[in-house]
Amino acid sequence: MRINTSSAPHIPRLMRPDDANIVGNVHGGMILKMIEEAGCIIGTRHCNTQNGDRCLAALVRVEKTEFLFPMFIGEVAHVTAEITYTSKHSLEVQVKVIAENLLTGAKKLANKAALWYVPCSLANVEKIMDVPPIKYATAEEEEQGRKRYEAQKLERLETKARIDEVVPLPPNPEQYTVGFSQSSLIHLVAPSDCTLHNNVHGGVTMKLMDEVAGIVAFRHCNTNIVTASVEAINFHRKIHKGCVVTVTGRLTFVSDKSMEIEVLVDASSLMEAKKQKYRAVSAFFTFISLDKDNKPLPVPALKIEGEEEQRRFEEGKARYLQNKAKRLANKERHQ
Repeated sequence: MRINTSSAPHIPRLMRPDDANIVGNVHGGMILKMIEEAGCIIGTRHCNTQNGDRCLAALVRVEKTEFLFPMFIGEVAHVTAEITYTSKHSLEVQVKVIAENLLTGAKKLANKAALWYVPCSLANVEKIMDVPPIKYATAEEEEQGRKRYEAQKLERLETKARIDEVVPLPPNPEQYTVGFSQSSLIHLVAPSDCTLHNNVHGGVTMKLMDEVAGIVAFRHCNTNIVTASVEAINFHRKIHKGCVVTVTGRLTFVSDKSMEIEVLVDASSLMEAKKQKYRAVSAFFTFISLDKDNKPLPVPALKIEGEEEQRRFEEGKARYLQNKAKRLANKERHQ
């Protein structure tokens, strides 16, 4: 470990029926929520090892999250977190989820993700605190972390510049079109959803996003579906207690056995009528369809309507091919 192991959380949690879908697969949103909680704990602990204002680690970005194996009711999720890079005002936390079968004792790496946090002062939420540096095993390890930091910083700026609007649903959409499966969820932010700053926990938002993406995937396939991966989740603006959030999911790309779903989170103040709705979070979720033996099923083709849908489809296809190439390269390296 690069940091004091006493500050590194190990969070075990027994998966219960209300954590899973009707066939027993644990919801991806529940796993994302556990991952974010572990990241927040270790980030907050680390940043409060220094003198000065007390602070809370706020989530600003989640890198690609991999769902390597499904988790089931009755299994125990062991969530561990490690700080792997620090800049002056942010830190990278890498989180792993191990699934344990209590009956056999078998364990497997189910999920892994990298998250970026910034420490916000408890006295003044707009004040970003300095992050205590960590020690690296090698200079190369530090340099690799710096490259990841620069890459995510650049991508966050690019994502802000290309925020799309939500398209209203057409009347009586045809099956297998974007409009047919597009779904929205409206949620009033309660105190139980919030941090000490009265802003929504990142894990709560991600859980809502996964739920909406799952509804979209189910409407398109009408089969058992599970989260396969999540592209970078960008937190553009804070969501405050008392806000109403609208979470919308729509299909962007479909391959033979997977679906890419763009999820957009918009927020508006319930108490202040003059404040306009704003884009708070955006991400791309990938779902797959499974049969009764948890084997991948073919996915119905997506019917494209219009230039905008065609543009999003081509962009989704490019991401799909890029991720496929990365998976093949990683597989070759490990052989």
